[in-house]
Amino acid sequence: MATMSFPPASAKEVGKCFRELSPVPDYITMKGPYINGVKGEGIQTTSMFEFDRSKMAEAFEHVSNRYVTYHGVTGLTYTVNVCLEAQEALKMIGLA
Repeated sequence: MATMSFPPASAKEVGKCFRELSPVPDYITMKGPYINGVKGEGIQTTSMFEFDRSKMAEAFEHVSNRYVTYHGVTGLTYTVNVCLEAQEALKMIGLA
């Protein structure tokens, strides 16, 4: 899951960067970006990237590199996190 925040004044610059992005590889399914405004904080986007666990390293690298495109946009921050479904997390602690 990746989240990005930026001030409204940077929206056009963000849009230009977004248009430069190449499609995700076939082994990744992307949902989003979902865009919303947060009072007092600006604009936030959330994107979800689904992939087979065997491709985790490649997928994480690809997703992280997508956000490099936005470097230099004034006030923009982003975070890329690996999230687990509940069943996966339970397996990790021996409860599934």
